[in-house]
Amino acid sequence: MIKRAIKLVESNAVESALRTIATEKNGLQSIENALSNGLGEPFTRAVEIIGGISGRVVVTGIGKSGHIGSKLAATFASTGTPSFFVHPVEANHGDLGMITQDDVIIALSWSGESAELRGIIAFSRRFAIPLIAITSGVNSTLARESDVRLLLPNEQEACPHGLAPTTSTLMQLAIGDALAVALLEARGFTAHDFRTFHPGGKLGASLTHVSDIMHKGDRVPLVPLGSSMQLAVETLSHMRFGCVGVIDADGRLCGIVTDGDIARNLGRNLSALNVDDIMTRTPKTVSEETLATGAMALLQKHNISALMVVDAERFPIGIIHFHDLLRIGVA
Repeated sequence: MIKRAIKLVESNAVESALRTIATEKNGLQSIENALSNGLGEPFTRAVEIIGGISGRVVVTGIGKSGHIGSKLAATFASTGTPSFFVHPVEANHGDLGMITQDDVIIALSWSGESAELRGIIAFSRRFAIPLIAITSGVNSTLARESDVRLLLPNEQEACPHGLAPTTSTLMQLAIGDALAVALLEARGFTAHDFRTFHPGGKLGASLTHVSDIMHKGDRVPLVPLGSSMQLAVETLSHMRFGCVGVIDADGRLCGIVTDGDIARNLGRNLSALNVDDIMTRTPKTVSEETLATGAMALLQKHNISALMVVDAERFPIGIIHFHDLLRIGVA
């Protein structure tokens, strides 16, 4: 009886989840349709206004819209559009001083009639600060007073009572993210730029370039083509990267000798051999612009511990070891 009751609860829960997702998916679909049927023009205008200011994007909203607004401000800031969130109640008690005439305000309110927004709306009109509304209230105060109205379709909430903001907040989040990405693309914001604002954690590590962590100069283990194995072993032992690169007369990388190569040739008289005799002639390499994640993938794919870093002419300019990637948190 208990097991059957548990299964019934699980079944109802999954059915509820599927209904919620289907309802919210309809909301996203309605935004997609709207962008091709009227919403596209004000959306483009919003991107142009934000892209043209010399100040910052000030995002505001109350309740669940405020929570979405706070997230959007963080997304804008992290993708190259300086932004911060101002709580409308705090704005009415002094925080309006944080907003300048060089800024633009994005106000979120599903109804467009949130009383708490009146102060910041009036402030934007008094000082001619561009105001962009994200709302479904076509004839609302917020819509009427705004310079740009991103009017979202009034879709059904996933809440069975039609009360808890669910579909509506997802739609606000989606149009806000769309703005952030459109601005990112318009500015030519790159992965390297992204890393500037994300230096910490796994994300920062994954956006690190090989050039940021590679060993350079005298730290690169290199010997000339034709060198004795004794010199190669001494260099390998001294540098402790588990390998030594072999360069030709012009200084280009033409091979590599690893500790594995040496182990596989222990049955031979190593003292009588040159690096030419045992080196791998097509070593795996990366460029200095390779992302750390790409270097890690190459190491794992070929089950090796280090990679030589070469320029376009195959001149060795550095070396990166598995431990370097561990140290910054890529692995």
